[in-house]
Amino acid sequence: MLKYILYFIIVAAVIGGIIGIVHLYRVSVRNEKEMAPYMNMSDTVHKNFGKTLIIYYSLTGHTKEIAEKIQSKTNADLFEIETQKAFPMKPILFFAVKQQLKDKNYPALKNIPDITAYDTIFIGAPVWWYTAATPVLSLLDQVDFQNKKVVPFSTQGSNAGTFLEDFKAKIKNAVVLDYASFNNIGKEYDQAVNAKIAAWLNNL
Repeated sequence: MLKYILYFIIVAAVIGGIIGIVHLYRVSVRNEKEMAPYMNMSDTVHKNFGKTLIIYYSLTGHTKEIAEKIQSKTNADLFEIETQKAFPMKPILFFAVKQQLKDKNYPALKNIPDITAYDTIFIGAPVWWYTAATPVLSLLDQVDFQNKKVVPFSTQGSNAGTFLEDFKAKIKNAVVLDYASFNNIGKEYDQAVNAKIAAWLNNL
């Protein structure tokens, strides 16, 4: 009996590994196709957004990287969302976030930005369980955006899920401009990512 259980575990692991490899290959192909148009485009931004603030939450650093790229092209101020309690690391993180989303009990934040002086506000978050990271949902619950222009952006492995729909449903009193999503891709795409950000900004 134990022998058959062992065989089952091995077969399941092999099948899981194959599925994982196929998924990563498909994501890689999709990323290459998406970024191809930006490879030789200019990364210059010619639009003025007025006094600008970028609010972001970043656990692994990717959202922070995109926020800083936007800042370099808009001369914006940066505000990093911080939670009062640190998140547990994987895999416990996934279960903790799932429970927060189920209960709508979002994490307490250390501080809230003062948006009064700003004309345009970018808000960025990683995608967790196919929606915006719970610290950003917590922020949206607490801030009245005073009919200001708000520009959402997300970072994710490959699927932004219902990020934008959930963002729009949660945010209060904002004029939401065009959203952009950024997959977690390698440094070889840095120039293309800069060009994608520029094209997005110029078309807002």
